[in-house]
Amino acid sequence: MDIIDILIDALRAAILITGMVVLMMLMIESLNISSGGRFFARLQRSRAGQVVVAALLGWIPGCMGGYATVSLYTHGMMSFGALVAMMIATSGDEAFVMLTLFPGKALWISVVLLLTGMAVGLLTDTLGPRLGLKANTSQAPCNEMQLHEEDLHEHAHDHHEEQGHARERHLLTWKRGVLFTGIVLYILALATGMLEHGHEGAEAEEHGGFNLLSEDWMNMLFAAASLIMLAVVAFGTDHFVEEHLWNHVIARHVPKIFAWTFGVLLVLGFLSEAVDVNSWISANVPLMILLATLIGIIPESGPHLVFVTLFATGVVPLPVLLASSISQDGHASLPLIAESKRDFLRAKAINCFVALAVGFATWALF
Repeated sequence: MDIIDILIDALRAAILITGMVVLMMLMIESLNISSGGRFFARLQRSRAGQVVVAALLGWIPGCMGGYATVSLYTHGMMSFGALVAMMIATSGDEAFVMLTLFPGKALWISVVLLLTGMAVGLLTDTLGPRLGLKANTSQAPCNEMQLHEEDLHEHAHDHHEEQGHARERHLLTWKRGVLFTGIVLYILALATGMLEHGHEGAEAEEHGGFNLLSEDWMNMLFAAASLIMLAVVAFGTDHFVEEHLWNHVIARHVPKIFAWTFGVLLVLGFLSEAVDVNSWISANVPLMILLATLIGIIPESGPHLVFVTLFATGVVPLPVLLASSISQDGHASLPLIAESKRDFLRAKAINCFVALAVGFATWALF
């Protein structure tokens, strides 16, 4: 395979992955804003209930549920165990990529993360008082939740004149035009098969029988979802389209996701021509588990996409991806650093210990 072929394959796969990830982000952003933020507003009062709710919030793909949990924790409304549960259960933006590349396996991995997060969270709260771990009662505000005053007006029951004007604003701005055109082009690319690619590793699953999670069905599903997002972009208010869909999802996430995905795929393409990567990884699984866990300490989405992509291409085994997924939480914990660096380090220490334990246990068993 020559350089041009490697570049084209990496570019095609990166566009497909980035498009699907961004589409899911747009849909979740739309659901959250359309509910007026009420999705995150109700919590059970018991300590166990807090852990369960926090783990479920972390289970939501992306960092929105993580932001909500950190905000509730820093306001003294959730326990330290609940914070730990969220950080284990969440995979940040990487969850979108996993659902795109290997949806069937991603669902099983997410269930493992959810149950592990709940169990460790409950254990942390049970042993916490003996270890001096108490809920943070800081009242400092968390500004990471993407719900603005205009959104609250949209869901108010009274119909003020100002609200009416806000609803009437559906101008054809360049941002709305770019979003609309991009989604249309993505639908055409999916429909014509321009972005089809072969997952030798990820698609070596069942070839017999009906598989709803196959690439063809997933492409059809995303094409249908894209049609819904076309309507959302066309009829959403200017504030919603520009502040939430463009400024939050497109401007903040697209460059990073595309750059990391394309870069990793490109490097893998060149490495596969020069080095037997599979053989080297298979002989150094313990080192990869340790490396994935340590990199998971970084409170940022991006570096962790390396392990997702390596797993999707069949280069690293499941224990490495599990260790990475448990250890990392995307950038959901970034607000926590601003509020309490001590709590961030404590929670990360627990997460890393669990990641190493699960990673090495899975490697020993399988």
